Order: sequence, then structure tokens, then C-alpha cells
Amino acid sequence: MPADRCASCGTELAPHALACPACDALVHGPRLQRLAEEADAATAAGDVTTARARWEAALRLLPEDSRQHALVRARVASLDASPDASPDAPTPRADETPWWRRGAGGLLALVLLLLGKLKFLLLGLTKASTFLSMFGFFALYWSLYGWPLALGLVVSIYIHEMGHVAMLRRLGIAAGAPLFIPGVGALVLLKQRVDDPVQDAQIGLAGPVWGLGAGLAALAVYGTTHTPVWLAIAQLTGFLNLFNLIPFWQLDGSRGFHALSRSERWIVVAAIAIALLWTEQRILFLVGGVAVWRAMQREAGPGDRRVLATFVVLVMALAWLARTVR
Repeated sequence: MPADRCASCGTELAPHALACPACDALVHGPRLQRLAEEADAATAAGDVTTARARWEAALRLLPEDSRQHALVRARVASLDASPDASPDAPTPRADETPWWRRGAGGLLALVLLLLGKLKFLLLGLTKASTFLSMFGFFALYWSLYGWPLALGLVVSIYIHEMGHVAMLRRLGIAAGAPLFIPGVGALVLLKQRVDDPVQDAQIGLAGPVWGLGAGLAALAVYGTTHTPVWLAIAQLTGFLNLFNLIPFWQLDGSRGFHALSRSERWIVVAAIAIALLWTEQRILFLVGGVAVWRAMQREAGPGDRRVLATFVVLVMALAWLARTVR
């Protein structure tokens, strides 16, 4: 097959294309795989300089708005923070300092921002099931993406789950502590049935609301430090919480839909369509498709304007936050 055509679907490619416009396949897939293997081997051997060089070479072969580009940037940032970094590496500019030092101010601001909720957030960590499952989740993603990105994702997911717990406590509903499932996500097990659709919606949407807060906090730290790993954490947090808004099964979006009337569900569909045109975030095709299916069903909730407003704001804000994740 000619080199100017996609190896996956045969679509003609522009001279300097990095991804197929039809199927999103990476043009330099085999070379990227070799670079990743060489980088991992160099990291295992303690050769941080070579590993960094391989990841930087991979960055030049990835579209800047792709999820892979964000993950590789995070890997480079984690290597920069490694104590094994070679002293022979290129000398940084005078205004460049280690990422953890540049992040110190942002981290302090984040701590101050969450100070009022800190005691509550730490409450979940006193449960052995939460702490141990969180550690297993962290270890898995550390092995895949490096510890900075893994830690950021674990904390953002934990904050999301504690949003559910906070609303459950507010409504006086008994529930267990968050439980992490490595490779899947996390959940909070209820100890009693919730029959009120509005309360169920409030509980479901509280997670993405707190998750949005965690993503915006990470974005604020990135704005202060310009450290790529914080941007990757912010974008992936937005993507994961947007995925949770799919109104299907036990996902948060399904619980949010329980309270919405049929007309309100169509308003959410319209908001999803606007967000898709605005951000071009492709997961909205899935969110919107399921939302249309739910809106067409006869079964509907009593209607609640606050739940509707929360759902619409979450769709718009999370789609904007996750707009470069594909």
C-alpha cells in the first residue's frame, strides 16, 4: 500500500499527517511502539537521559491534541522529576526549575482551596478498604504512566467519589467508603435504597461536580507552574467525569436522568449537541446517543430545574476541560 495512505483504512494522507483523518490511526504507529519499548527499557536500566530522548522523539510523531501526546508529556515530566536524572542532561534555562518546585505554589493554593473540605476528604482514607484499593489502583497506573500522573488520577477519582459521599451524608443516607477497582475506576456502595429520583440525581451528579472541581484545580496549578503533567491530569479528569455522564446503567448520568422530565431530557440532548460542536469532544457522540435513547422512552422523572441546570453545566464544563483528549 502506498506510504501516503493509511495502513488501517486506506484513506489518503496529507504529506505531514500524524493521524488518519478518517479512523484516527497513528501514522507512525510501529515507530512509536519501538520508541516506547526503548524508553521503557532505558527507564528500567536507570538511563533517564535515553528514556527522555525516546519519549521526546515520540512526542514529535503524535498529534498535539491527542490523548497519547498528553500521556507522553506526563511521562517526560515524571522523568524530569526522577532522582536518577543524568547531570549531563541539557542544562535548563534560568527560569526553569524542577517541576515539584514550580508546582509548590500551585499545590499550596490547592491545599488552601480545599482546606475547608480537607478533614472530610481525609475521612475516607481512614477506611482500610479505601486506602488499600486506592494503593492498588495507584500502583497499576504508576507502572503504566509514571507516578505523577497516576497519583493525580487517583486523587481526582477519590475526590469524585467523596462528592457522592458528601451528598449521601447531607441527605442522611447510609453508605460505605469509596472502593477502588484497579483498571476500572471506583464506586461507593449504598447501605439503603434511594427511592426519590431527585435525591438519586443529586447523589449521582455530586461526583462529577466534585470531579470538575478537582480538574479545574489541576488546571489552575498548570497555569501557575506550566508543568505538563498537571495539564494531563486536568484533561483526563474532565474526560473521565464526562464519561460518567453517559445516562446508562449505574453511571452518574443515568442517575441524573432519573429526575428529569422528557422535555428536560431533550434540553440536555441539545446541550450535548452544542458542546460537541463547540469542543469536538468525540465521547459526546456516545453521551448524546444514549441521551437521545433515554429521552425517547416513555418513562421519565418528575422534573427538577436544579438537576437540569447542573447536568447542562457539567456537560459544557467537562467537555471544555477534556476537549483535547481523544
